[in-house]
Amino acid sequence: MEIIISNSSKKPIYEQIVVQIKDQIISGLLQEGDALPSMRVLAKELRISVITTKRAYEELEREGFIHTFTGRGSFIAAKNIEFIKEEQLRRAEEHLLNAVEIAKSSSISLVELLEILKTLYEEV
Repeated sequence: MEIIISNSSKKPIYEQIVVQIKDQIISGLLQEGDALPSMRVLAKELRISVITTKRAYEELEREGFIHTFTGRGSFIAAKNIEFIKEEQLRRAEEHLLNAVEIAKSSSISLVELLEILKTLYEEV
């Protein structure tokens, strides 16, 4: 498992970890039952606080992506990948709806909005 932390990102470190682990689950890189590194090991590898990795793992567990067992560690949970993708699509639609409302109220055309979206999509 590879996690890359960006100090220039506006996202908090724990959130960067959560997003990257979710992406690896959705892409199939991490499979059901795979063990995650312990919180201490991950913190040491990333040179961050154990508290930060604990927060990331707690978030992943709260969302049902992992299961943590005392004394055994954290493991990828069984989860319907289609459900995960649908959930992500719903979140993207909410943000895009907000962008459309702002564009309409600011007289930004659909062509301009699509160009902005295309540019942002290619940059990330």
